[in-house]
Parts: sequence; C-alpha cells; structure tokens
Amino acid sequence: MKTRIRSILVGLALAAAPALSALAQTTVQNAWIRGTVPQQTATGMFCRITSTAGGKLVSASSPVAGMVEIHEMKMVDNMMRMRPIAGIDLPAGKAVDLDPSGYHVMLMELKQQLKPGDMVPVTLVVEGKDGKRESLEVKAQVKPLATTGHDAMSHDAMKR
Repeated sequence: MKTRIRSILVGLALAAAPALSALAQTTVQNAWIRGTVPQQTATGMFCRITSTAGGKLVSASSPVAGMVEIHEMKMVDNMMRMRPIAGIDLPAGKAVDLDPSGYHVMLMELKQQLKPGDMVPVTLVVEGKDGKRESLEVKAQVKPLATTGHDAMSHDAMKR
C-alpha cells in the first residue's frame, strides 16, 4: 500500500514538473521606477531580467500609464537618442539589465504622480523561443527622481 501511494505521488510530481518549470522561466530582480514631479507625463522602469530558457521581452503594461513601451537609449552620431523598439532579446541563463542608459520600459501618459516609496504594478510579457508568452507581474518601487541606475542597484544589493 505504501509503495503504491509513493508511486502515485512520484508520478504526480513528475507530471507537474514541466508545468512548474514553465512558470519560473523568467525572473525579474531589483525593479524600480524613477519618481516624477507633478504634471510629469513619463518616466522609466528599470530592472534585471533573467530567462532560463531564453526568449524576448515583447511588451509591458501598467495601470498607472496610458501607454507603455520598450525603449533603447544609444549613441547615434555622437548624440544620445531614445527610441521605442519591438523587444529585448533575453539570452538563455544570462541577466539583462534594463537601466537609464540602455534598455528600459517607458511609462507614458501617466495618470498620477509617482512618489518615492510607492509600489507600482507592471506586467512584463516575455515570449519564449517556442512562441509561448509568459506574463510577469512585477511590483516596482518608486525611487527619488535623482536616482541613477548605479544608485538603485547598489542600494538593493546592500539590503540582501
């Protein structure tokens, strides 16, 4: 009887393993949003994303913004330029940093001022190499307006 129950439990665990691993394909760490001043209509969200199987960040949304896009900052003709992009590649097992001087999530048409200490819900959508999409619900902490990527990452790392 005990052997039969053990066999059933092992079978159930093996059957559930693929579903459980699919849920944890992508992780988000150190998510933060730069605070805003009254009447400001846009800001950025930054974080570290790691996808165990690889994939691509393809979209984002948040209830605090009317429009959310994935953006890239890069030097073009000796000038820093920001532009929307279709997505960010997430190589398997490698962390990709979204920071103020590179890739980031742009929250536009803000519906309210974002004040330091607020927690903002953001949904990130990652498409796997198999074409399946995974939605990640992130709570990003609002940091003071003057926070740089280095400030936020090192501060969060010190809390651990």
